[in-house]
Amino acid sequence: MTPAPAVFFDRDGTLMEDVYYCGDPARVKLYPGVPEALARLKSIGFRLFVVTNQSGIARGLITEAQYRAVQAEFLRQLSPDLIDASYFCPDLPDSDSPRRKPAPGMVLEAAAEFDIDLPRSYFIGDKCADIECGRRAGTRTILVLTGYGATQTCTPDFTATDVPATVGIILDQTSRR
Repeated sequence: MTPAPAVFFDRDGTLMEDVYYCGDPARVKLYPGVPEALARLKSIGFRLFVVTNQSGIARGLITEAQYRAVQAEFLRQLSPDLIDASYFCPDLPDSDSPRRKPAPGMVLEAAAEFDIDLPRSYFIGDKCADIECGRRAGTRTILVLTGYGATQTCTPDFTATDVPATVGIILDQTSRR
């Protein structure tokens, strides 16, 4: 079996509106065009993953059950068959966790579990931690200007207004290979 390319997505601020430590499924709101963009990537052979820090759990602001309820609603709105797997890290920022972005642990877990070709893959997010995570994992990176993206001062491989705009970048880069 040949390793497949993938797109790793941050969730909050990238695929859905960033709500302060969202623990309420009623507050889940996908950004416009996200389901269609992910369906297009899936249709051309990319595996799709969500990789998210959720320190609100360790901070006691939300429970793991609340995170899971929000994630279930997110997947329901998105269409559950679009996402191959979701990974989350509940650890605090100062925990030195190998799974907490910008560390690449969650991406490396997905790559091992799903036989992912990381050099042909992308990490898309709205924060420098997402970009650094993708870089450390060996993917190309795209900073979206939704969520915190417009305020970040990092150097991704590409920048896009939103997730739907990333599809054009990925298609263009894929056709050049």
